[in-house]
Amino acid sequence: MDYPSALAAVIGGILIGASAALLLFSYKHTAGISGIAAGLLPPWPAGNAWRVWFLAGLVASAPLATLAGADPVIQLQASPALLAMAGLLVGYGSRLGGGCTSGHGVCGIARLSPRSIVATLTFMLSAGVTVYLIRHWL
Repeated sequence: MDYPSALAAVIGGILIGASAALLLFSYKHTAGISGIAAGLLPPWPAGNAWRVWFLAGLVASAPLATLAGADPVIQLQASPALLAMAGLLVGYGSRLGGGCTSGHGVCGIARLSPRSIVATLTFMLSAGVTVYLIRHWL
């Protein structure tokens, strides 16, 4: 990793941590994307506007970064059907695990939650095994 890439990663990490802390201290909610998105499904509880704004900012960040001069190189080699199936499996796993990578990995570990530490170790280990199997066996 070269210096500009490392600097961008550090700045990105700081921004993710700062936004998670701001959400926690302002609205008393953790920045778990699966929980934020699930909260937009009916029945609608009162005070849901923050969820809409949070997800809108998340979606808008890629085009805004491109407008700011970022040059993302994304090459998807999988079919749209495979990507959709993978997304559904990730969503199911997030629900089954009681949260997603951002909820457990960013917010839960920062709060020293044992459940989040175990969940993060589990999905990181599973990801490593999956990458190994796909690269060496498939």
